[in-house]
This record gives sequence, C-alpha cells and structure tokens, in this order.
Amino acid sequence: MDRRHQGRPVTVPSTALFTDQYELTMLQAALRAGTAHRRSVFEVFTRRLPEGRRYGVVAGTGRVLDAVTNFRFEPELLDFLDRQSVVDRRTLDWLADFRFSGSVRGYPEGEVYFPGSPILQVEGSFAECVLLETVILSILNHDSAVAAAASRMAVAAADRPLMEMGARRTHELAAVAAARAAYVGGFSTTSNLAAGFRYGIPTVGTSAHAFTLLHDSERDAFVAQVDSLGVGTTLLVDTYDVAEAVSTAVEVAGPELGAVRIDSGDLLMIAHQVRRQLDRLGATKARIVVTSDLDEYAIASLAAAPVDSYGVGTQLVTGSGHPTCSMVYKLVARADGEGPDAPMRPVAKKSLGGKLSVAGVKWAARPTDAHGAAEAEIIGTGEIPPELAESRVGVELMRDGEPVGAEPLEAARERHIRARARLPLSATQLSRGEPVLPTHYRTPTA
Repeated sequence: MDRRHQGRPVTVPSTALFTDQYELTMLQAALRAGTAHRRSVFEVFTRRLPEGRRYGVVAGTGRVLDAVTNFRFEPELLDFLDRQSVVDRRTLDWLADFRFSGSVRGYPEGEVYFPGSPILQVEGSFAECVLLETVILSILNHDSAVAAAASRMAVAAADRPLMEMGARRTHELAAVAAARAAYVGGFSTTSNLAAGFRYGIPTVGTSAHAFTLLHDSERDAFVAQVDSLGVGTTLLVDTYDVAEAVSTAVEVAGPELGAVRIDSGDLLMIAHQVRRQLDRLGATKARIVVTSDLDEYAIASLAAAPVDSYGVGTQLVTGSGHPTCSMVYKLVARADGEGPDAPMRPVAKKSLGGKLSVAGVKWAARPTDAHGAAEAEIIGTGEIPPELAESRVGVELMRDGEPVGAEPLEAARERHIRARARLPLSATQLSRGEPVLPTHYRTPTA
C-alpha cells in the first residue's frame, strides 16, 4: 500500500516475483561461495537522457518503497520456485525469511535528474540488494518516463489544466502507475478510478461518442446528460456537426453550460470558432476542453487558442516517444569480507561499448547562481566538500528496512514544480537539445 496517498488503503500482494530469474541464481551461487552477506551498495542511474530531452523527472519513489516493503516470499511463491527448480533448498530456506533490512537513499520524488545522477542508492548485504534490481528498475523507468512527458506537457500548457486519460492505451496496472506519475509531473486530474481510489488523485469524466450515438438525436443525448449530471457538465460536440452541436448544447443547458469537448479535427481553428459561437450565444463562461492524440508539441501549438484544458492519453502513458529512461542498477561498492567492519572497495564494470560505470558510493550536489538558477549537476565520491553540502540532492528514504521518506503524493508534485523552476530557462524549450545542466565528476583528490 502506498502510505503517502490520500486515498483508501488497499491490500498489496507480494512483489517478490517481480524479478528476473538470474537474481535468484546469483543469490544461490553467492550463498554457496560465502560472499552473499558482504555489505554492498547498488546505485540507480542513467548514462544519458532520452534523445533531445533537457532534464529527467524522478517518479515512482513512493511505489519503490512499497515494493521493497512488500518483497516477501510467501509459501505459494516458494512452492512455485521449488516446482520449477529455480533454486536449491538452501536458497529457498533463506528466501523464506527474507526481509530487506538495509538502507535506501536517493533523489526525492519529483526532483529532476541528469546523466550520472545517483537517483537511488540501495545498501545492505549483496543477497538482499541484488534481489531488488528488477522491481526497482521497472518502477523507476516507467514512472519517470511518464512524469518527464507530463512535465513537458505541463510546461507547454502553462496555467491550463491537464487531464490524464490514457488507461485504455496501456496495461491496466501500468495505467494506474501512469496516472500517479502524470500527477507528479504536473497533471491535475485522471479519468482512472483505480488511481483515484489508490492515490487520492482527483478524477474526471462525462461521456463518449457512444453515448451520443445511443440516442435518437444529439439533443436527446445532451438532455439525458444534463438531466443526470447538471448544467455544469461537459458536452461532447464533435460527433456530427460541431456548430450545430454547440448551438444545441447551449439550448439544452442554458448559458451556465459548464464546458464543451472537442475530440477531432483542426483543434486550433475549431476552438476559435466554438469560442466565438459560445460567446455569441451567451455561454461566456463555458469552457473548451480539447483531446485527440495530444502531445507536448500539439499542446504548445494551441497556446494562442481559446482552450481551457487538455485531455491527454496515448502520448502521455507511452512517455511521448520515450517509454523508458534507460536507468540501470549497478554495484558500485562492496566489502572485502562479511564482517560489519570489513573495508569497502569501490567497484565498476569496465567494458567497451559505452557501458562504463563510475566506481564508488556517490553524492550529488546542484549549486545555484546568484539568481537561484541551478548551474551544474556535480557528482563525487568520498566526503562532500563543505561548500557543496547545502546543495546536496539526495535524502534518506529507508533505514534498517523501514521507510523513513514517506510523504503525501502532493509533496512530490509540489517538489517538481520547485525543481523545474530552479532550472535555467532553456529547460522549458521543447526543441531538441543537450541536458540543460552539465554533469561534472569530482574525486576525493580533485
């Protein structure tokens, strides 16, 4: 259960099988080799942002904390692993008592990130940390991709509200996560009732074209909807002829008509025509809602149109062309032995092909200039320099296996607004470009 939402409690099943088999086979081999209990630190980071993106958005942190808390190998899961001969009996016995007892530190949800940023750090024994790789990456890669798309759309929309309505364009469970991530990124509402129930996100929705087609006339459909939902409802006006539908909508609901929705056609031109018609008919307060395969570029193109809010589906829940953030989960330090005082050794993969990693447990700082704008993403190992301590980005999220970074979802949403506002102005440009902040690395001797 996400303890940071304002919705109702729900029972969350074990997340232990949201994993890849090789995590369990590595565990088995490490137990046999006597290295499974070496203290280890894994870091989540990305080597690059999706092409053309200026910044990333951390989302899913709250879901990660829940997933780690609920990572339990219940009897039926152990029976499955036994029947499939995934691991041996010794490993099954170890898994039966598994509870993550380590610590987690990372960027708080809603924060922005850049290439190399230590987005999440998981510390504990190798055995307990290695098991969490897939579930952590699956959550952060998906949710952060959606939140980044949502943030760009929120920038394009300026002060106009955004509605998330992409549930039918993705997996049913991914749809709930996407609605949550979109809210962090700047969307105001969702059409997904499961997201509203679970996370307390405001929900919206009125009718589709099918409701109009069900009735003998468009007027009959509008009358039925207004009788049921009141004059403040939103009437869908592009099933047949838009101008005729707008005229009928005002006749049925009166000048207090809440809104009309346009879901097809040349939205820029139609919005202007509809606004003039509504004003002429006396419905001057009626709002105009537009939908129809919008993305951040389409929203930006409507900046000068008399549009009051946008509904976005497909492009949002698929990350607007970038459905993943390419985050990885890498071992960056491990102890030389199993004792609690065993010295830690920085480690990193050193292969060819652009998949190099930087060894060592890292800190991150984001100093600002005299105007409060961020200047760079500075990443280092060892002790953080005193002059950078106040601009450190990471926070404690779990201690001794218990969440300590719990917060309402609204806090992550507000944090993102603040974090984005501290970026250079070029961060809001939708044109392709390099990350808006450079990443600089520092070593203890630098």
